[in-house]
Amino acid sequence: MTHIAYSKSIPVKKHYDVIVAGSGPAGVCSAVAAAREGVSVALIERYGVLGGNLTVGHVGPILGEVAPGGMRDELLELLGVPDNDILGVVGVAHDTEKAKRVLINFVRKANVEVYLQTSVCDVIMDGNTLRGVIVTGKQGMYALTANVIIDATGDGDIAYFSGAGYEIGRKQDGLMQPVTLEFTIDNVDESRAITCIGEVDDVMLGNERFLDFTARCVREGILPEVMSSVRLHRTVTPGERRVNTTQSNGINATDVKDLVKAEVELRNQMHQLVQFLRKYVPGYENCRIISSANTLGVRETRRFIGEYILTDDDVTNGRKFEDAIVHNANFIIDIHNPVGGGQAEGVPQHAKPYDIPYRCFIPVGVENLILSGRCISGTHRAHASYRVMSICMAMGQGTGIAAALSVKEKTPPRYLPASRVRNRLIELGVQMDA
Repeated sequence: MTHIAYSKSIPVKKHYDVIVAGSGPAGVCSAVAAAREGVSVALIERYGVLGGNLTVGHVGPILGEVAPGGMRDELLELLGVPDNDILGVVGVAHDTEKAKRVLINFVRKANVEVYLQTSVCDVIMDGNTLRGVIVTGKQGMYALTANVIIDATGDGDIAYFSGAGYEIGRKQDGLMQPVTLEFTIDNVDESRAITCIGEVDDVMLGNERFLDFTARCVREGILPEVMSSVRLHRTVTPGERRVNTTQSNGINATDVKDLVKAEVELRNQMHQLVQFLRKYVPGYENCRIISSANTLGVRETRRFIGEYILTDDDVTNGRKFEDAIVHNANFIIDIHNPVGGGQAEGVPQHAKPYDIPYRCFIPVGVENLILSGRCISGTHRAHASYRVMSICMAMGQGTGIAAALSVKEKTPPRYLPASRVRNRLIELGVQMDA
């Protein structure tokens, strides 16, 4: 690879108490939680709308559970899906168009300054201390500085640019969970059409379990192996289904070449799947695609090394921590197969409600940086549970409060007592002790 030396003087546009990079479920909640504590907050988003998987990722229903009384409950009410449950048994996919309006109003009401169509391309370091970010947009590059920066980019871009250590994929081969493009179909006949929430679902198609039927279709060459699990979720609109089935394996979502490869493969799979539904599944004879994700649904990339690494046993045994800032998180260990279809471990293992300690959000070796969302510190299997949107919302609220307290108390995030964050969450109504 050829290298060039590049130097340019860029303006420092503004200083904030807190910068949040990424406006997915974790980032939106981080920004609003911090701003409500009375500090100045900037929210940086690479796309033209807020929400990440809530909007451009087209992901639904919002899965997982956390302790009640937090921002997750508030957002689900605003999005019109307050009854969503841990696995989507009764939960429905929200309206992504409504979400685009709801989320921008949500953050603006909290006086968060929003930077849309803005990508972080580098960071400003003073030794091992993070001082700001370099962003780029239609007006070129400029810098934003802050006392504390929250990395809610999903892939951990800020932490990566800062030189923080990370792990990727599973231990035996480094493979990550596959990527997906979710989409919505309509013209579904509700009087005859089934739903299927995934491998834990025993819904029948005639005299055969639906997922046994789709597995048989794979063996008979009707469906490709990677689409053996056809997941069909109801939405807030009768006659619609949110489809979570397309799958591209062997993709590193931080590599542009892989992103293009997956985009081509998955767009073609969407067409193939609709043809399958029309031909083989009653009630879907006239279904059609009405909308789809604008970006890949990425389940896993970098997991950064924090002061504590959440383990498989922590999740499966429901471990509680004194320094928890996320309480009673719960979701299955949902590892989509990186070398085939369905689940990597056959049937997903159930977790017990577990805590996520503050130490998981503090990366080793970098100061003034807080992790939030799926890039936090955990093992491959633990990550497969905590990566879902409900749990990421709770992460966001906790890390936003931590950042604000760090600023107000002039204490670096690493040395902020987790009890201060926990107590503030309790004051705000989160049932941290239930």
